[in-house]
Amino acid sequence: RCRRRLYDLSGFVRLHPGGEQLLRRRAGTDVSAALDGPPHRHSANARRWLEQYYVGEMEPGEEQVPPAAPGCPGHPEPVDEKAADAAAQTPTRLDPRCKTVDVEKDLVDWQKPLLWQVGYLGEKYDEWVHQPVDRPIRLFHSDFLESLSKTAWYVVFMVWAPVVLYLSWVSYTSLAQGNTRLFSSFTTEYSIPVHKYYFPFIFLLGMFLWSLLEYLIHRFVFHMKPPASNYYLITLHFLLHGQHHKSPFDSSRLVFPPVPASLVIGFFYGVLQLLLPEVLGLSVFVGGLCGYVIYDMMHYYLHYGSPKKGTYLYGLKAYHVKHHFEHQKSGFGISTRFWDHPFRTLIPEETFEKED
Repeated sequence: RCRRRLYDLSGFVRLHPGGEQLLRRRAGTDVSAALDGPPHRHSANARRWLEQYYVGEMEPGEEQVPPAAPGCPGHPEPVDEKAADAAAQTPTRLDPRCKTVDVEKDLVDWQKPLLWQVGYLGEKYDEWVHQPVDRPIRLFHSDFLESLSKTAWYVVFMVWAPVVLYLSWVSYTSLAQGNTRLFSSFTTEYSIPVHKYYFPFIFLLGMFLWSLLEYLIHRFVFHMKPPASNYYLITLHFLLHGQHHKSPFDSSRLVFPPVPASLVIGFFYGVLQLLLPEVLGLSVFVGGLCGYVIYDMMHYYLHYGSPKKGTYLYGLKAYHVKHHFEHQKSGFGISTRFWDHPFRTLIPEETFEKED
């Protein structure tokens, strides 16, 4: 609860960035102070998100026996009776940083596909799309197109992992023939042979290049700010990434569907074939493709997984959720924060003044 306002978080407990156990330990207790930290100061979007789970208010005097939320076993902390009586005499006010979520009064009609509506939001689009909600999104009228825009996380692995394995074998066996040479198109005398033993390093180079590409696409394509007067660019932005920021926990929209992904992947394969010798380009490509698969799997896990506190993935999950709820103009690294350092887009660490 937050003061006398009651919330049922049973549907969100597994997704909480701070971990499932943290919410379970606080079940039935007043979290109004905890929202301001430490260890984390909750953003206006996080407080607004909380209002989606509002179920009612406690009667005066009930603060003495805080109820446990459904599905969240906990042991209520003892409550000061005088403080509870004082709270009972005080009218309940909603935190000014919170905004109640009422889909009936939203800027769009959630009963209809959203893709063709968002372009009309104009100047209101950027603020609207960065106020996340916990509800599924429908993009298209056509059931067929809608099915192509949604993907279960394991489909990405099932489709692309065999491709990575096959192309890795093709690359290695082709390099083993000894016919691949670097700079051979410019000179034969000073060209450099590429041996099969170089394949693991070329593969890792491809993964490294993917991590840079992941950052650049996320920052400059997915987070472009479309002109308020351009209906089509707003619609395109929502299709590419805006939908994910509006509904960050829509499980069917957390990974890239294989059909449109194959078009993008085919484009980058063609670019590498133009820039590098055929087998060398293929070796870099397959490393990059592996990096993409890892990225998509990790992205899903950062939204739906429950990593152990103190682990690398725990910190990465908290970092990515901050990007969604508060720092949309920074924190563009997903599978790694590495590129946020040189590009100066690292989300700053929170600091709290020490109390005497």
